[in-house]
Amino acid sequence: MTMRLLPRLIGILVAAFIAAPLLIVVPMSFSTAPSLEFPPPGYWLGYYTAYFTDERWTQPTINSLVIAFGTMLLTMLLVTPATFAVVRHRFLGRGIANLMLTMPMAMPHIVLAIGYYSFLGDLRLTQTHVGVIIAHTALSVPVAFLILSANLKGFDRNLERAAMSLGATPLRTFWHVTLPVLRPGFAISALFAFIQSFDETVVALFISGRESETLPRKMFESIRVQADPVISVVSTLLFAAVVLVVLVPVLWKAVRKRRSPTGPSTVARDAAGATAGTASPDIDPCAPSRVQLEA
Repeated sequence: MTMRLLPRLIGILVAAFIAAPLLIVVPMSFSTAPSLEFPPPGYWLGYYTAYFTDERWTQPTINSLVIAFGTMLLTMLLVTPATFAVVRHRFLGRGIANLMLTMPMAMPHIVLAIGYYSFLGDLRLTQTHVGVIIAHTALSVPVAFLILSANLKGFDRNLERAAMSLGATPLRTFWHVTLPVLRPGFAISALFAFIQSFDETVVALFISGRESETLPRKMFESIRVQADPVISVVSTLLFAAVVLVVLVPVLWKAVRKRRSPTGPSTVARDAAGATAGTASPDIDPCAPSRVQLEA
């Protein structure tokens, strides 16, 4: 019993340790203090109003969403064929290709930021959305590649062979067989690419300008110049968005399971009734069967 409770207890302690700063950040988002102060001297919604009405905050938020969606799309367009090529095919330079796809994970972001600044500067793509998307895509490719390759290695190729033996083309096989099975891997890879871009700060400080300023860069500059309480509002809203994304699928599954007419108890009851119905009380189990009589 103790061994079963120990992992749960450790998980609860780790989760509490991670969520502990929110006990300070969330109350400060409703504070009336002119700077970050805990405990708050009073409570109001003025800083939430300032966040949603001030263009200095709304524009970086929109930029971050646009850049994150662009990064997610470009990452998946590059990672999907690269993953299938590396995992399923043997070719000269396969090991080098695998190394190149994962190398950005081992490099410090400050070093990558300097390189991106020099390269994109020659192309005149600094301080543009396109330049930031390209730089963030290079950072997101390794994570998406590792997730998708792990899913692809566990895929049973006999499903594809069966579909093609029935006359399906490679494209139809991918669309109707491969993609549905690997859909969770694609979804997780795209989600991590989005989060990687939305949360990235170091490269954005070098590449983005005023027109393409991201939300993390705006938060960094605000905390460096002055302790703007709007930062706590942004943190609280991001935390609420994460909780919402996690809870909505769980609640949806629970509601569907409760509304389903064939719940576990109903299925068990039907199975028991079917089993009981097969043995009629009017038939003697010791009586000879029809086959025995005919013999």
